[in-house]
Amino acid sequence: MINTRNFVIFISLSLFSMPLIHAQDLSNYRGFHLEMNLQEVAKQANAKPSEAKVIYQRPAVIKELEWRPGDSYKSSAQADPVNEVLFSFYNDKLYRIVVTYNQGRTEGLTDEDLIEGISAKYGTPTTPVGKIISSSASQAYSDSEKVIARWEDSQYSLNLFRFSYGSVPGMLVFSKRLDALAQVAIVEAIRLNTQEAPQREIDRQKKQDEEKNAAGQKVRPVNKANFRP
Repeated sequence: MINTRNFVIFISLSLFSMPLIHAQDLSNYRGFHLEMNLQEVAKQANAKPSEAKVIYQRPAVIKELEWRPGDSYKSSAQADPVNEVLFSFYNDKLYRIVVTYNQGRTEGLTDEDLIEGISAKYGTPTTPVGKIISSSASQAYSDSEKVIARWEDSQYSLNLFRFSYGSVPGMLVFSKRLDALAQVAIVEAIRLNTQEAPQREIDRQKKQDEEKNAAGQKVRPVNKANFRP
């Protein structure tokens, strides 16, 4: 059974696993700073840059890298309320962080408990009427979640929400400038992919036929010599 008060204190002191350098530095999550490059993020997450998935290649390169804190910090994995973090990159710059909390380790916590713990690091939030997109850019659909509380300044935005499936808490941190650029690029990438889909299918079918024909030509002499009516 989780003691709610103790858990809130844990979030306040340990959730972000780093000293409080700036009480309201909204560009910083557990030492990961928005606009860091992929290599820097991968190194800090104990991952390889090559593990990042390429989502779109034009008109801008959009990549995503998954990180599970427990994989990097085995000794504290049992106490870490974060289940998974998804880093998104626009032309090699970190522009978006989506945090998914562990259901069991946040069970029983109210919205007020979560806000209290996060506010200890980021200051006083607002409670806007709005929604944010929590899903990966690779998905054909978008999960739109209601914002519970928001911490923001002119450059960055941090949003607390609950996933519509299971009510698990989540947090979205993003650079307003880079996120705007990335969204425009993603819309254009989808348009280009849709426009070129018919030709890509023709090219795929042609390549498949050519490979099948080449394989047939390769075995033809042997099969011809061994054929008996």
